[in-house]
Amino acid sequence: MSEDRSEWLRCRHWIEAALPYARGTHTIEDIEAGIARGQFVFWSGKKSAIITEIIEYPRARVLHYFLIGGDLRELVEFMEPRITHWAKTQGCTAVSGAGRKGFERVFAKSGFKPAWTVIFKEI
Repeated sequence: MSEDRSEWLRCRHWIEAALPYARGTHTIEDIEAGIARGQFVFWSGKKSAIITEIIEYPRARVLHYFLIGGDLRELVEFMEPRITHWAKTQGCTAVSGAGRKGFERVFAKSGFKPAWTVIFKEI
């Protein structure tokens, strides 16, 4: 893991709690391996944690909030500005996120607007 192991262990439960919303696409071990490879970035707060990834589109580089867990106020007021600043330094021109419907309202305070509706069907 690229981050301090003790910090990851302190925050891991918030990410584990968010994993069911990913609909079985990843396990916690997959997330840990992705952090170690540099595919994902782990962000920790006092009462929350976020996993992000940078997605390369043909005409845009976008930081994507993949897994979000913990205190939403801390996420929006303290962590989001820091993460957005970092995304700009990485050449990102936008930030996206997928999550529960309630995130639209919470993150609206930071300038996020609904852009897509994601639906899911197991086959």
